[in-house]
Amino acid sequence: MNYSRLAFTDTIKELQKEQGSRRGYERMERMELPDGLSYREMSFIQDRDSFYMASFGENGFPYIQHRGGPKGFLKMIDVKTLAFLDFTGNKQYISTGNIKTHKKVSLILMDYVNRARLKIYAEAEIVSLEDSADLAEQLKLEYDYKAERIIRFHIKAFDWNCPQHITPRYTAADIEKMNGNRELQIKAMEKEIIELKQKLKESETS
Repeated sequence: MNYSRLAFTDTIKELQKEQGSRRGYERMERMELPDGLSYREMSFIQDRDSFYMASFGENGFPYIQHRGGPKGFLKMIDVKTLAFLDFTGNKQYISTGNIKTHKKVSLILMDYVNRARLKIYAEAEIVSLEDSADLAEQLKLEYDYKAERIIRFHIKAFDWNCPQHITPRYTAADIEKMNGNRELQIKAMEKEIIELKQKLKESETS
């Protein structure tokens, strides 16, 4: 699953030569990488509550859509396959229509807190809920939702981007967790101060 071999077209290689980066990327293309997602990618994916998906329309334009849900809504089926329940939305069906005519998509998964970004090339497949009851059950969530279909991704390549220019951003849950840890630290310090004052008082009266 060498992302470089798939991503670097002849035009891109020529640009790399012009800019002096081709030699390094040639070495990257020759690397033999694991055939499928590793534990690192799997752990990262199951902790995400959103991702961005780019598809390609009949109008010749790419379309980028944000997809969200509870953590882990994008699920691992195996090391080469991801899937999620496609919730009822605004019923424009742009991504769904694009996938029906052009299966190739690109995904970007972000972890803003840790400044990490995983990008994936995949072929997408629209799957009927009625025709894939077992898969629908596997994707079931503890969440208030109505699903219209399943979207399944057959992974072709993936890569990690560098963290440069990823600004850390925190959700309300992240901030609440950090504040909770701070409260525990403050209470521990207050307890320690009380104990030290008590020891000081005892030493002064002895």
